[in-house]
Amino acid sequence: MLSKSLTKYIDLHQSLGFKFRTQRSLLRNFVNFAEAHGDEFVQVARVLDWAGRAPSPPQRRNRLSTVRRFAMALHAEDRRHELPPADAFGRGWFERRVPHVYRSDEIAALIKAAAELKPSGSIRPLMYATLFGLLAATGMRISEALALRLADLTEDGLVIRETKFKKSRLLPLHETTRHALDRYLSVRNRLGTLDGALFISNTAAAPAYPTVVATFLRLARSIGLRAATGKGGPRIHDLRHSFAVRALESCRHEREAVARHIVALSTYLGHGHVTDTYWYLQATPILMRQIAEAGEAFHCGGAA
Repeated sequence: MLSKSLTKYIDLHQSLGFKFRTQRSLLRNFVNFAEAHGDEFVQVARVLDWAGRAPSPPQRRNRLSTVRRFAMALHAEDRRHELPPADAFGRGWFERRVPHVYRSDEIAALIKAAAELKPSGSIRPLMYATLFGLLAATGMRISEALALRLADLTEDGLVIRETKFKKSRLLPLHETTRHALDRYLSVRNRLGTLDGALFISNTAAAPAYPTVVATFLRLARSIGLRAATGKGGPRIHDLRHSFAVRALESCRHEREAVARHIVALSTYLGHGHVTDTYWYLQATPILMRQIAEAGEAFHCGGAA
C-alpha cells in the first residue's frame, strides 16, 4: 500500500515539473524500510527509527522533513497515516557556505592541471580543460554543461535547453571561449561515436556528474587549492559564483548601470528572478571599494 501511494506521490510532483530525484530516492528507501517491517501506513515510530539512522544531524532532519511531507499528503486522504513531529531532531540553522572567488591564476592552474591528465594524447585531458574553462568563462551550471549537445553550439553562442527553471536561453560567447571550444571540437569530431554529447571522455560518452566532481577535487588538491580529503575548500560550483562576482566588478558602478547589469547577469545565468542572482554575489575588495566610493559620493551630496 505504501509503495502504491509513493508512486502516485512521485508522479504528481514530476508532472508538476519537479525533478524530485533526491526526495524520490529517500522516500523509496523509507518505504522499503517500513514495508520490511510489515507497515501499511506511515507510523511515527518507524519514521523516527529510519531517519535517526542517518549519519549526521542535518541528514536526519532532511530525512524527517521529506517523509513528513509525504505523510501529510497521505494523512489528508487517510487518517491512519501518522504525522511525525517536525522538530523531532531539533531545528537546524541554515548556514550559507562562503563561496571561493577564484583568481585568474587559480583558474589557469586548474585548466593546466586538467590538460595534463592521463592518458595523454586522448580526448580526456582536453575535454576537462575545455569544460572547466567553459564553466569559468560563462558561469553556467555544471549540469547544464554536461547536458550540452553538439547541435547546441551555434553561430550565435550556446543554447542551454530547459534547465533548472524550465527555461531555455542563449549564451553569447567571448571569442577566446569560442576559439577554445572550436579547438576541442576539432578533436571531438574525429572520434567515431554515435553519442551527440558535446563533452565526451575516453568512453565516447558524456562523463557522469560524480566523475567530473571527483576529477575536479583531485586536481584542486594537486595544485594546492584544496587540502587533504575530508577538508573543505573551493568547489566546482564556486566557478559560477566567481563569474557572477567578476562580472559585477567589471561593471561601471553608477546605480543605473549596476541595475541594468544585474538584470542582464540574471538572464545570462538562467535565474528565475533577479533576486536569485544576489545569492551569487560575494564581497570582494573591488566591490567594497566601489560601495565605499558610492557611499562617500552620496554623503557629499552627489549621486550614488
